[in-house]
Amino acid sequence: MNFCNNNTRLKITKIWITLLLFGLSATVFSHASLEQDVAVSGENYRGVLRITHGCNGSPTIAVRIRIPDGVTGTKPMPKAGWQLETVEMKLDEPYISYGTTVTENVRELTWKGGLLSDNFFDEFVFRATLPDTDENMTLYFRTIQECENGEFLRWIEIPGSGEDVDDFSEPAPTLKLLPVDKNI
Repeated sequence: MNFCNNNTRLKITKIWITLLLFGLSATVFSHASLEQDVAVSGENYRGVLRITHGCNGSPTIAVRIRIPDGVTGTKPMPKAGWQLETVEMKLDEPYISYGTTVTENVRELTWKGGLLSDNFFDEFVFRATLPDTDENMTLYFRTIQECENGEFLRWIEIPGSGEDVDDFSEPAPTLKLLPVDKNI
């Protein structure tokens, strides 16, 4: 029995090719990274942000993620032992979602009040709809990690012209978007 249509097979093939091309990118070695760092544009996305250590031995007590422009319908997953906050921003151009006009979008997610030991890692989960684009695109999920000792790790560095994410000590977690071939 065939469970995949041609469009699904094409999406899966594109994702695998991109994973092979980007192979050992900096996000693999980054200390704050997205579990799935390649996705198809316009799709629903389950974002899993990994925090792999604290600040020089101090536990993590808060994680804040800035949602990139164009990403819509963001909803965080509650986490036992952590308080969850969202910040919404008014949109320049409202859009329709399931018959409802949306005028604001979540722009920031914060989990705080928990205690993630430096000896462990954890994941902070959200879902969102990705921008629909006809070109390859990279989204940057700037992340701030706050530790008990008052130290902050700012995973916010984004490459400019001629720069590479490998050039940074605290690169922002990235998500590479692949366009969907609408002719198929």
